[in-house]
Amino acid sequence: MGKLVIFSAPSGAGKTTIVHHLLSKIPQLEFSISATTREARGEEQHGKDYYFISKEEFLHRIAKKQFVEFEEVYTGTFYGTLREEIERIWAKGKTVIFDIDVEGGLHLKRKYQDQALAIFVQPPSLEVLKERLSGRGTDSPQKLLERFAKAEKELNYAPKFDVILKNYELQVACDEAEKLVTDFIS
Repeated sequence: MGKLVIFSAPSGAGKTTIVHHLLSKIPQLEFSISATTREARGEEQHGKDYYFISKEEFLHRIAKKQFVEFEEVYTGTFYGTLREEIERIWAKGKTVIFDIDVEGGLHLKRKYQDQALAIFVQPPSLEVLKERLSGRGTDSPQKLLERFAKAEKELNYAPKFDVILKNYELQVACDEAEKLVTDFIS
């Protein structure tokens, strides 16, 4: 049985940047591509960043129990991890790394227990998080309010993770993440 490394955080905390850093440094890791019903943003590509599928197909796959976890993250927008994605990576002898929302991360940890290392990326503050999200310029004011409310709630879940990784300074957080992951997979 393979291992999983789970990075979760509120949107804007830096988890994606940290996961990309780890993928460039640790060859045993392979990124788990999530399925989603949302539209691709910017340069995102199907099969690389996400599996972009229709809401109908997503619901069909839920019914067929093809997801190890899924969630309606925002109203009408689903995200999930396909069982076949984890099996595909394990078949290559690699460790699966996730960049996943907080509830999805906790669900995976409960399901895989000791096979999984669940890391919560903590931003310096809610204010900094709000600045980062606003600064992206990718969301409508309504969507930003939704993200802020969700982030505030998600920060309370931090103690349920194996490790809280403080991302107050990105390079320090990346170095700490590298050590945590290397120790776990070796």
